[in-house]
Amino acid sequence: MISAIFNNFLRGRMKYSNSFFLPILVIIVFACGERNTSSNVEAPGDEKTGKDKLLTAGSDVLQSKNPLKKFSTYLDGFHFYNGNINAQMEAHHYVSQLNEDLYQAIIFDGNKEDAKIMGIEYIITAKLFATLSLEEKRLWHSHSFEVSSGSLIAPGLPDVAEHELMEKLVSTYGKTIHTWHTDQQRTLPIGAPMIMMGFTKEGQLHPEMLADRDKRFNVSTKKKKENRQDIPVTKPAAGADAWQKGQVRQLVISHKPDSAMHKHQ
Repeated sequence: MISAIFNNFLRGRMKYSNSFFLPILVIIVFACGERNTSSNVEAPGDEKTGKDKLLTAGSDVLQSKNPLKKFSTYLDGFHFYNGNINAQMEAHHYVSQLNEDLYQAIIFDGNKEDAKIMGIEYIITAKLFATLSLEEKRLWHSHSFEVSSGSLIAPGLPDVAEHELMEKLVSTYGKTIHTWHTDQQRTLPIGAPMIMMGFTKEGQLHPEMLADRDKRFNVSTKKKKENRQDIPVTKPAAGADAWQKGQVRQLVISHKPDSAMHKHQ
């Protein structure tokens, strides 16, 4: 995703002199975002032993982590449980771009070392979204309002780079599943995975939650909204954000194995 921004610089889409571009490039490469949000819960269990710490340190040096290296983009936004818009939480996304039309993200409940993996999100462009069946589309949410409202941010990126990134994301769609509900103070990943949705208009996101986020990151959602007024916003495609029409889809734990019976045959 960030590499695409660099490409735009190189293709001349963003007109800046070398004296401007080089410092920005250095900032983007070395900026690591913020480490200002702790995990929502403390998981039970004994402290790691010295042996475990040694094994971890050795693995960190000796083993390849190629897939993880590609999760280079950090986004901070908000989700709610599909079917309950008042059950909201902040979500820290670490994103890998697979190609021009497909991204994948690991979602954490914080950005410090104690962060818990809350779930995953797949992000696709409008071109791929159009290929989905109607029933499948009902599992996906649009990102247009998240971008235009300023509630979705890329901590650590200069404004010019963040703006370019948001231009790419504004017309995309996300399919999000949370597996560990730390927002409910669950100290273990128990219960059913849940499908999440994104906000689509003003007044939905709890203002105190947004204000708290802005304070921690020292950002202004209002200013970001104003800065993004030039980003074209198209109406989300039919089928997305189906919860708005009462077409809620959610996951449940079942004793019936029929959903798995046909796999890998």
